[in-house]
Amino acid sequence: MKKLHLIVLALSVAALLQGCDGSNHGAAQKKLRIVVVPNAANDFWSIAHHGCNLSAQLLGNVDLGFCLVTNSTMAAQQEILSNLVAGGVDGIAISPIDAEQQTDFLDQIAAKTLLVCVDSDAEKSKRACYIGTDNVAAGRQAAELVKAALPQGGKIILFVGHVNAQNARDRIQSIQSGLAGSNIQILDTLEDGTQSAMALKNAQDALANHPDLAGMVGIYSYDGPAILAAVRGAGKAGQVKIVCFDEDGETMAGVAAGDIFGTVVQKPFEFGHQTILLMDKFICGDKSLPAGGKILFPTLAVTKESVEAYQFWRKEMLQQ
Repeated sequence: MKKLHLIVLALSVAALLQGCDGSNHGAAQKKLRIVVVPNAANDFWSIAHHGCNLSAQLLGNVDLGFCLVTNSTMAAQQEILSNLVAGGVDGIAISPIDAEQQTDFLDQIAAKTLLVCVDSDAEKSKRACYIGTDNVAAGRQAAELVKAALPQGGKIILFVGHVNAQNARDRIQSIQSGLAGSNIQILDTLEDGTQSAMALKNAQDALANHPDLAGMVGIYSYDGPAILAAVRGAGKAGQVKIVCFDEDGETMAGVAAGDIFGTVVQKPFEFGHQTILLMDKFICGDKSLPAGGKILFPTLAVTKESVEAYQFWRKEMLQQ
């Protein structure tokens, strides 16, 4: 099945490349410079990078860059983008840290090179396309996990990297609406700036400040492991219910052990894979875009009952 998938993918890529060579078939093909700028450095983006690499290898005409931000701030992201444009890249894919605050800047970048959003959108900007999760639906899925974990209700706290990032806002608002009318009360949303150490401290402080806390929800990928470490450190594993996002190794181990009730997994491999394919096609002259300017992928709720099957599938997909 895996080989069949790669064969079909290779054939589709070959078809895409037909329009990229131009009329001079004897000349060496100019490589396209495409750069991905994530909003943080973590396992989620490592998987997305894997998908980008696969597309670049199969296409053969892409010089791929992957600029991880060590300082996860708008200023750091914008400095990277400014330098890339000055260097003459053909296209940039970005996961904006704060869509509202970065809109004007992103418009300036979009006027100079192909700009797409991946993982987190900037809907009001002039980006060409968004590739990623339907975060409204993902938030509803997380809310259902929380209600299943806490059938009697209780107090919970949310943990997130950047509260103003579009993906975070969509998930949080959808969790809030999904829990409306239940006996579950959201006490607070704590921001950590995508810093794992701060995420851990936030979780530890939440447990200390709220002895009756019933649940904790991690919105970003590293939040799950941070919450898990804090809950175990407080001796409350299994007592305080954890729901989180993504497939960090520690998160999946926590789900398998029963210390994390469930996690909502995305498709970062496909994000990366489809982003490079779309950008290559667009730069090569095919300006058609998906309806609504978005390519959306569904999420999957993984619990203790399904984690083993999911991990097997993931391992096969990544060819490890």
